[in-house]
Amino acid sequence: MIHKHLICPAKVRRPPPQFSWIDQRLIRDHYVELCDHETLALYLFLVTVADADGLSYYGDQRLCQCLNMDTSALARARDWLVRLQLIAYQAPLYQVLALEGDHD
Repeated sequence: MIHKHLICPAKVRRPPPQFSWIDQRLIRDHYVELCDHETLALYLFLVTVADADGLSYYGDQRLCQCLNMDTSALARARDWLVRLQLIAYQAPLYQVLALEGDHD
C-alpha cells in the first residue's frame, strides 16, 4: 500500500473561483500553448483522478495504457509539467500544484 503525502504542501491546489471544471488560467496564462498534446493529456488525466489535495498515484505502465503513449513520451510529458510547476512528482506519487495566484 502506498502512503500518500503532500510533495509540495505550500502549493496545494484548490478549485478555481470561476465556474469552470478546469482552471481558465491554463488558457489565459498560456500554459496550453507551452504544451504538446501528450503533456496536456497527462495533465488532464492527473487533474481528473486527483483527490482533494491534488494527489494521485499511477504507475507508468497504467498511465501509458490509459493515455495510449509510450514510456518515453510519458517521461517527457511528466518532466515538462514539473518544469512548468503544474505538478510535483515523487514516484509513484503525483501532486497537481496550485497555479500562481492561488494563495495570493
